[in-house]
Amino acid sequence: MAGCTVSARDILWYLVFTGFAVNYMVRLNINIGIVSMVKSTPKSSNVSNSNACTQIVVSNSSINSTVSMIHIADESRFVWDEKQQGLVLGAFFWFFWLTQVPGGMLAQRYGTKLIFGLSNAVPCILACLIPLCARIDFSVLVCLRALQGFIAGLSWPSMHHLAANWIPPNERSKFVTAYMGSSVGAAITYPFCGLLINWFDWPSVFYATGAIGTLWFTCWWLLVYDSPAQHPRISETEKKDILKKLGQTVNRKRLPTPWKKILLSRPMWMNVMTQWGNVWGLFTLMTQSPTYFKYIHGWDIRMAGFLSGMPHLARVGFAILVSFTGDYLLKKNTISRTNVRKLATVLCCLGQGLFTLGLAFSGCNSTVAIVCLTLATGVSGAVSTGALASFIDIGPNFASIMLGISNMVSVVPGFISPIIVGHLTYKNQTVGQWQLVFIIASIMLLVPGILYQFFSSSDLQPWNSPKEENNSEELQKLHSKQNKDDIITKDAPPYMTQKETKLKTAE
Repeated sequence: MAGCTVSARDILWYLVFTGFAVNYMVRLNINIGIVSMVKSTPKSSNVSNSNACTQIVVSNSSINSTVSMIHIADESRFVWDEKQQGLVLGAFFWFFWLTQVPGGMLAQRYGTKLIFGLSNAVPCILACLIPLCARIDFSVLVCLRALQGFIAGLSWPSMHHLAANWIPPNERSKFVTAYMGSSVGAAITYPFCGLLINWFDWPSVFYATGAIGTLWFTCWWLLVYDSPAQHPRISETEKKDILKKLGQTVNRKRLPTPWKKILLSRPMWMNVMTQWGNVWGLFTLMTQSPTYFKYIHGWDIRMAGFLSGMPHLARVGFAILVSFTGDYLLKKNTISRTNVRKLATVLCCLGQGLFTLGLAFSGCNSTVAIVCLTLATGVSGAVSTGALASFIDIGPNFASIMLGISNMVSVVPGFISPIIVGHLTYKNQTVGQWQLVFIIASIMLLVPGILYQFFSSSDLQPWNSPKEENNSEELQKLHSKQNKDDIITKDAPPYMTQKETKLKTAE
């Protein structure tokens, strides 16, 4: 379109950005919804520590709490204990890991437009069924959440295939910032859903997010195509520019995957371990913060939603800041690539671990709790310059495979952490028990962060180019054979040929 000022790549970026926001909106809507889905536990069943915090802040939230409960009758809520709530929150991740590697493979075969689109749209449609399933039976709701996670797991790995087909190498750093739509989705979901619950009732959370996801899918299906060549409305200038730049850099031949060397690679597993710790800490804060602020600090649903969402905006800003700083250090050759990744991991794991530890010992001080939560979530954004980038550094030809392996492993904390929290706080919503929750998260962050400083490397690994590695081995064998022949020939009389020399030596 000659008169269009917005490029096809810009439209793609916005739809990918909002797509990841929708992905997290569907993932997290129940985290804030469950606060009002469940009947409040009688105060007599709790230890006095939690009541002390509630008494401190009740004057700030009593009016809001009264307003927020006008629309919510006890008949529409459920008697689920902390263990059952942990199952509901963690069920999404039970089978999420199974579709990580298949997501990339399906995208290669059927295209990212279909796979990423449906992996977002179907969970959105299923979200509209959550109120019905919750009323039918608790186990039906758990199964529905598990199905949502299984389908949504296809989304993240499938996006790498689209980026490879659309985005030239010198533009990929900018494009990958669209992935941070997930954090913006988390930041919006909590306060938005808190307002919906306050105005209407908890079912409105799932109907609204389902409708938003369906609207996004309509735009995605009409405006996105798997390659510039397939796009009917892209300008010829932009299409030729993309194809030319991709043609100069993309290797169309598939390299054999060195599975054994990848699975035995220490740098790869150091990155995976760091991702494990980061996901444990981030998911604990992201999933449990609404419940924590309600029971420990006595905030109403609107305030809990706002305080839970705000840190994710800090995460986006911090990720951008650290990425620009890291790129600047690399361009100036100030420090090595490995040290840039290590510094980012110091912020991501060690920084997040220390701030989470501060949250653990914040007690009834809500201001300190909010500050520590915001800082802990914010510094976790450095992961995009740390372990996530290191996967591409050590093996760009197999980065998608390593990311798939990492996602399969690091998603486990997504369902283990809620179960642990449920057992620790079962009929015991106290400051002491929540302190244990955050101390465990801190340990999971600090240990990988420390080990990463000693054993990690972001240097390009030899197995990244299997053919070149095999050729170098053959050349070494050839050189050693030639050297051996030279030695034999050197000791032989000058009138004997090399063949005669070998026969003489054999005798």
